[in-house]
Amino acid sequence: MMDARVQKMAHTIITYSTNVKPGERVLIRATSPAAEPLVQALYQEALRAGAYAFPYIHLRDEDSLALQATSADDVLSAVNPMLELMYQTSDVVIRIDASENPRALSDYSPDLQRPRTLGHSAVIKIQMQREGAGALRRCSTLFPTQGYAQAAGMSLQQYEDFVFSACKLDADDPAAAWRELAAGQQHLVDYLQGKKHVQVRSKDIDLEMSIEGRKFINSGGTSNFPSGEIFTGPVEDSVNGRVKFTYPAYYAGNQVLGVALTFENGLVTQATAEKNEAWLLGKLDTDPGARRLGEFAIGTNEDIQRFTGSILFDEKIGGTVHLALGQGYVQTGSVNQSAIHWDMICDMRAGGEIWVDGVLFYKNGKFIV
Repeated sequence: MMDARVQKMAHTIITYSTNVKPGERVLIRATSPAAEPLVQALYQEALRAGAYAFPYIHLRDEDSLALQATSADDVLSAVNPMLELMYQTSDVVIRIDASENPRALSDYSPDLQRPRTLGHSAVIKIQMQREGAGALRRCSTLFPTQGYAQAAGMSLQQYEDFVFSACKLDADDPAAAWRELAAGQQHLVDYLQGKKHVQVRSKDIDLEMSIEGRKFINSGGTSNFPSGEIFTGPVEDSVNGRVKFTYPAYYAGNQVLGVALTFENGLVTQATAEKNEAWLLGKLDTDPGARRLGEFAIGTNEDIQRFTGSILFDEKIGGTVHLALGQGYVQTGSVNQSAIHWDMICDMRAGGEIWVDGVLFYKNGKFIV
């Protein structure tokens, strides 16, 4: 029997997050068969809304199967033509991460994974361009699996409770709860409109960047579910300073501990890690845009207070900031392009400060403006 919260999740994503309308084309894409309960619920909700819904479910551990089978760059970098067509023509794309083994790619080198990353990035580039132009609505979410629960140090039932609570599905009306959060964030976004300079300081971070001409986006449960953040794309050559990230950084199933970066005129000029430094350096060499910031964001979701190893949740932790190396979001004004978008998180709850145009905006994980 389907968990009632799964049905509630699907209803909220279709009616609130993506606001599906009659006649629209909706792609429901799941990264493994484990997500089938949510795929089924979303499919029915989309049909009830009068849309044309098309499920697409990937093989279990599809990327690792490909890397086991071949090292041919042209094969690994091939763009999936079915997904390419759907991303070009859909009105709505709903992506569900449902890995049963989040560390399945840990033993594959950056060099071997690079062509596979480039093949995936072609579809993501279409998504970001169309989303930035307002031609596509996208929602990324996660379906709880035993693999995610194990990575988070929880039982599956505990992890399910964590996920559904973070998505505000315990509320009588989750959409109303998300609208309330978004309304509060809008005041912050309005304040930041037209501002030019940001300084971020704590014991682990001392960065400054220009946001002149850039836009902060209010993420309130639409493009990500759950959400709870405001974000922008800093001016590409303006970032200077240093940061050591609080939590492990995960990318493509690989864990990198103690990442420390130094930026000079927007470019990462020094990069070290306490564990898996070679992986970090390999990803930074993916392409020229991988050493620049595509995103600066502040997490606002107070229902997420613990690190679980899943970036969809971890980057939203209330009282944190995160920086993304690589691809920027067009809607923020970012022009940085890369095959990667790698979010890394810094806790600001113990002495952290954010100054905007010389005014204290944020302190100890709380907004004070």
